[in-house]
Amino acid sequence: MQQWIVQIAYESRNGPKTATETMYLPTENDVRDAVRNKGGHVLTIRAHTRTPLERLLARSSWWQVQLLRGIMFRANSTSPGVALWKIIEAETNPTRQNILAPAREALARGLGLMDALKALQIFDRSTLAIIAASERAGKLTEGIPYAINAISEKRKNKGAIMGTMGWLAFDVITIVQSLFWGKGTVLNWFKDNAPKEGPDLEKYVRVTGNLELTWDILIWIAFGFAGFMGWCVFSFFINRGKRDWPTQRIVRKIPLIGGYMRDLSFADSMSAASRMLRSKVPINETLQQSSEASNSPEVAAYWDAANEQLSRGVGLGTALDREPLSRSERLELATLSDLSQVATIMESIAELRAQAARVKHKLIVWLAFLFTGVYLAIGFGSAIYALTVMNMSMDSMMGGLMEGNM
Repeated sequence: MQQWIVQIAYESRNGPKTATETMYLPTENDVRDAVRNKGGHVLTIRAHTRTPLERLLARSSWWQVQLLRGIMFRANSTSPGVALWKIIEAETNPTRQNILAPAREALARGLGLMDALKALQIFDRSTLAIIAASERAGKLTEGIPYAINAISEKRKNKGAIMGTMGWLAFDVITIVQSLFWGKGTVLNWFKDNAPKEGPDLEKYVRVTGNLELTWDILIWIAFGFAGFMGWCVFSFFINRGKRDWPTQRIVRKIPLIGGYMRDLSFADSMSAASRMLRSKVPINETLQQSSEASNSPEVAAYWDAANEQLSRGVGLGTALDREPLSRSERLELATLSDLSQVATIMESIAELRAQAARVKHKLIVWLAFLFTGVYLAIGFGSAIYALTVMNMSMDSMMGGLMEGNM
């Protein structure tokens, strides 16, 4: 489904009149058919696009929480779809009106709350799965607080990740600037103090050549790493809500980071599944929604396989007892004796996965700091090694550099 901005010409007694309307339909041909049925003629059609400011606001967790709270409060006295419609009608900010326009079009066509929320393209899979399951169980007002809690937890995880990446980016940029801008100064000092002739000159040429090559390699490694990180951040931002795309596949192949993403996806989907079961959602529906809640294809495949086994008559514990669950998690499932225990066991597995994700996050941080330390040691250690080989002192180099800058 897509929102379209359509310029339409209508015949009237005073001659042709034009109007610009928005429609929420799958394809351009559907839009043309709808306009034709209304007695109009299509002049132009274009897909609705949001401005960068609207995309940033739409993906703000604060605004998502406010929208869900508004639906929850109004759903106590009316249907969820009407509750969302009232929120849209009460909105006076033009930017937010434009963000909510796809949901307005979906509701105007008679679609339900979930279709309208999916049309907004602002919520992730796990949040939508929790809301969908709660709505189908007739307990939307009870399920929305779980969805809000999931959004808040993801905001904390995202804040920790962005804080770590920001600090590492600052660290790497500072080091690279030191190498990039200091490279010419240090090499020029070596040239000014080069031996005139003999074996010392050959040693000087070899050592300074190796030093220059080492620093060039370090600088290009840093630029390549910074470009890769920047591309990953941009790609994850514009592809938010999708399950799989090329950049994510590349990141998943990085051993520690891939495991971290898998643990987070398992924690989210297991937590969503336990909440759905506590809301009395049927087990087959729970497994299906848990698959849709997973951003990781590997985790989604786990839920799909379990649902398929369950539909063949296999016991629930056996259906869930499979890779990529760890041995301890599978031992917990082995103790399953009745359906009432499933939600508790899933909550326990979600906590284990969340704890594993926190451990991996700390390990990633420490390895990143170790990498920057090694990078710095190679960069400045190579200069000190060059001084040692040529029987020069650090004091003499620093003194020469200070005199050259004065």
